[in-house]
Amino acid sequence: MFKLTSLNLNGIRSATTKGLEQWLHALGPDCICVQEVKAQQADIAGRFEQLAGLKGHFHFAQKKGYSGVGVYTRHEPSDVCTGYGSEEFDAEGRYIELRFDTPARKLSIISAYFPSGSSGDERQQAKFRFLEQFHPHLMRCRGEREFILCGDINIAHQQIDLKNWRSNQKNSGFLPEERAWMTKLLHTTDPGGGLVDVYRLLHPETTHEAYTWWSNRGQAWANNVGWRLDYHLASPAIAQLARSASIYKEQRFSDHAPLTLDYEMRL
Repeated sequence: MFKLTSLNLNGIRSATTKGLEQWLHALGPDCICVQEVKAQQADIAGRFEQLAGLKGHFHFAQKKGYSGVGVYTRHEPSDVCTGYGSEEFDAEGRYIELRFDTPARKLSIISAYFPSGSSGDERQQAKFRFLEQFHPHLMRCRGEREFILCGDINIAHQQIDLKNWRSNQKNSGFLPEERAWMTKLLHTTDPGGGLVDVYRLLHPETTHEAYTWWSNRGQAWANNVGWRLDYHLASPAIAQLARSASIYKEQRFSDHAPLTLDYEMRL
């Protein structure tokens, strides 16, 4: 069984002070995809190259204390790709792909951090540009290899993916254009689709237990006023190997909860 976790850290230095590494030791994942590392190489060196025996690979933002993604793995990749070919968004440290290719198959584990548009129209327009650019990349990947993309997608796809859907229809993360992008990506017959939301494959109707992010404002966590923003998006053959999914909420390492899935495969 291959155990794969995704977690937006909201800062690796912060998350590791809250028991993250001890939890990872107990969980024992094969890989954990992390987002919002909020660090540079100099911050990682000597401190965070490894977590719980897993070796880290990173794509940092040029701007200090901002964004950044990584994959910690107990398996050595055959190749590591940072960025997906966008001058604008590769500078923000939003994509890292670890390839585990063998003569028999091509397989990638990807950690991605989609932009948030919640700070205002300028960043929302950036988010739309990202979605427009990123879709063709995913289609190329789908045509060339099997993959699982883990990450903070910053989109709640359906009404069951957030507590207060009615009042959020004009807010970033639940805009019609964002949801339509996800619908197309997950469409089974559209040539621009073909990917699988693996959590929803296993739990098609779960609502309140499905949330992975809670605002730090008010009593969102206490009242479970959450959003499902974190996903495993996979090519169909890999998605069919998923056996179980869990969202860990007994400890809080950041404003997101870790999402872990078990796949009946080996790297």
